[in-house]
Amino acid sequence: MAATLHALRVAAHDPHALERFWSGLLGRDIDDIGFRLCFVRSDEPKTRQNQMHFDLTSESLEDQRRTVAKALELGGRHVDVGQLPEEKHVVLADPEGNEFCVIEPGNDFLAECGFVGAIASDGSQDVGYFWSKALGWPLVWDQDQETAIRSPHGGPKITWGGPPFTPKTGPNRLRFVVTGPLSEVERLVSLGAARLGTGRDGQVEMTDPDGNEFSFAVLGGTDDTRDVSC
Repeated sequence: MAATLHALRVAAHDPHALERFWSGLLGRDIDDIGFRLCFVRSDEPKTRQNQMHFDLTSESLEDQRRTVAKALELGGRHVDVGQLPEEKHVVLADPEGNEFCVIEPGNDFLAECGFVGAIASDGSQDVGYFWSKALGWPLVWDQDQETAIRSPHGGPKITWGGPPFTPKTGPNRLRFVVTGPLSEVERLVSLGAARLGTGRDGQVEMTDPDGNEFSFAVLGGTDDTRDVSC
C-alpha cells in the first residue's frame, strides 16, 4: 500500500494572511489539485530560495498577464532568482517571499495539468524515484537527471530539476504531509527515507533521500483523512 499525499504544508509568519493570498490567487483551483494546501505558524526566517515552488500555467499571453496582475494586487512581488531576460515565464513571490512562476502559454510539458501545473522541486533523480515508489505515482519524465511524477488521477506534476542544488541551510518552509498505516513508515525507510522523531499532533517527522523534511500522519483502521492535521 502506497502512502497518500495529504497536503503541502507552508510555514508562515502570518498563516491567515498567506492563506488569503493563495486562496485569492488560485480561486476554485485550490480545491482541484488533489491535496490540501495548508499554512502553519512559524517564527523561523526565510533565508534562501525555497526547495519547492508552484508553476502556474497560462492559456494565453493575456491570461499570463492577468495572473501576474492579480498576484501583485494581492500582495505578491517580482523577484530575481537568476532567470534570463529571454525567458518567458514570470517569477514572483507571495507576501512572505515564497517563490512561484507564472508559465507562458504553449508549455507542452504542463499541458492538461490545470492552473497549478507543477510543484517544481530542487532535487536529485534518486529523490524522484523515491517519491514515485512512496506514493505509487508513475514517472512521467526521466531524462538528464530530471524527473517528474504525476498522480494517476491527474492534477499537477511534481518535478525535480537535478543538479546543481541550492545549499540547504535550514528546514524547508514547504514540506509534504503524507498519510498511511504505521507499516508504511518502515517501507519508506527501506526506500531511503530517514526517521527523525515525533512532531506536531503525533506525526512522524522524516526526510527523503535528499534530506528534505516531510511529515507522516499514521492512520488507524480507516483511510478517512478529514481529521488529519496539516
